[in-house]
Amino acid sequence: MSYLDNLESNLKSMEDREERSYRGPDQRARLDAAKAKAAAAPYAEQLRRGPFAAELMNEAVRIGFGLRTKVYISWVDGGLRLDAREFRLELKATPEGVVARFSEGGTFLREQKINLGGNAKKLAEEWMSTVGPRPAAG
Repeated sequence: MSYLDNLESNLKSMEDREERSYRGPDQRARLDAAKAKAAAAPYAEQLRRGPFAAELMNEAVRIGFGLRTKVYISWVDGGLRLDAREFRLELKATPEGVVARFSEGGTFLREQKINLGGNAKKLAEEWMSTVGPRPAAG
C-alpha cells in the first residue's frame, strides 16, 4: 500500500468516526422519528390489511349516502383519512396502537384509541353523526 493510499484510508476513517460521534439535534430527531415509525409499523400494517378499515370505509360510505354526503377516503402516511364536508376522521398508527383523530374545519376536536378487533360500524356511526344534516339558518 502506497503512502497516498494509506493517507486516504486514514482520512476516510477519521471522517467516519467524526460523523458517528456527532449527534446533533436534527439527527436525534430523525432517529427518534424513525424509532417511533418502526414501533408503529405492526399497527399500521394491521390497519391497512385487516378487516377493520374495510368495514369502516364501507359503513361511512353507506351512512354518507343516506345523508347525501360524499365521503372521501385516502391512505396518508400509513394512516387512513376519511373526509365528509368539513369533517375529518384520521386513523393513525402509533407505538401504543391506533388512534382516531376527529376534526372539523381543520380544528382538532378530540382523539380516542381504537381497538382494531372492535366494531368499525360503531366508529363510523359516531363520526357520521357529527356530519349529519344541519338545521337551516334563519
